Amino acid sequence: MYLVDTNIWLERLLDQTKSEEVGNFLARISSERLFITDFAFHSIGVVLSRLNKNKALLRFVRDAFVQGAVSLIRLKPEDMKKMTKVMQQFNLDFDDAYQYVAAEKYGLIDENISRHLVNLLRKQGDHVFYCYHR
Repeated sequence: MYLVDTNIWLERLLDQTKSEEVGNFLARISSERLFITDFAFHSIGVVLSRLNKNKALLRFVRDAFVQGAVSLIRLKPEDMKKMTKVMQQFNLDFDDAYQYVAAEKYGLIDENISRHLVNLLRKQGDHVFYCYHR
């Protein structure tokens, strides 16, 4: 199972440098094994709408959710306590902490992966190209 973050989807949707790599990844993995947080989904919507790429947004929704089986997951308000703890503990910003806690909550990450992930998030910041895998 994979929790795929905003930047991976946008890489493909905006035909950026690693678009082909993302396309190969998405072709190899059944959409039933892909997850996205509501935060990432809405972030994609914000980015694409600001770029006036409404057709790309609709294509993404169709491909991922209507014709595909990507699972949309979310955190609840009561999860914010855990998020703020993770933000402080690992010095993560809100969006990375959201992804981390969601991955943990839905069993998409385990303790062995979490240390590597936190180090990766710290090193790469906003330019990280990752997804959580379990």
